Amino acid sequence: MTRHAIQLYSLRTVERPLEDLIVAASEAGFEAVEYATRIRDADTGAVVEALDETGMESVAAHVAFDELNDDPGETVSFYRTLGCDRLVIPWLDEDHFENEDAIEETAHRLTSLAERVSDHGAALGYHNHVHEFRDVGGRPAFDRFAAASGEPLELEVDLGWAAAAGADPVRFLDRWHDRIPLVHVSDADQTRTPTEVGDGVLDVEACAAAVRRNDVEWAIYEHDEPVSPLESMVHGTEVLEGF
Repeated sequence: MTRHAIQLYSLRTVERPLEDLIVAASEAGFEAVEYATRIRDADTGAVVEALDETGMESVAAHVAFDELNDDPGETVSFYRTLGCDRLVIPWLDEDHFENEDAIEETAHRLTSLAERVSDHGAALGYHNHVHEFRDVGGRPAFDRFAAASGEPLELEVDLGWAAAAGADPVRFLDRWHDRIPLVHVSDADQTRTPTEVGDGVLDVEACAAAVRRNDVEWAIYEHDEPVSPLESMVHGTEVLEGF
């Protein structure tokens, strides 16, 4: 059964300590949080206390490539203090996916880094935006990347960005589900502007069915630019009821 989390980037404009956001997410009905890249200044003790009191889990953390590549052991150790043993690189520039050679090199580098992270007892994944689904030789770049990379590298598929790129996220899920423990449930309009899930191009019902069919572990709600983050969070719990 797929479980439900929220990417805390959705709440980045809410001026509350991280531990308070964890409590708010729990009260909204989420089971876990996924950390955004900038959490080093948080009160780690207070965060752990909030997790313990609410029963919330730390499903994953978005971590910049350079931070992780420079010192995977220290990075894994830091996030383990939050009960988090799955890390995700949230972004690489477009030139990493611009042609077949670049894709092969990117796949090799991330697979190698995933092996180093695994040696420290954690898992590593990669999260897509739009440019990973550009056409490269008649095939989506992210499909080529998935084929060129290998275990232990995981794929965190952002369904909304995939749909905004003109790709079929359901097809990608069905093809690569063995490497997809996490999906982001987001949405965007035809101009690739983030929207509330259900107001954009994402076929929410079809994606929900694919997530259930492929036994994806976690569906993670995200809205990059919510007008009202806390209201959007509540909407997220309603959306994820179908996943």
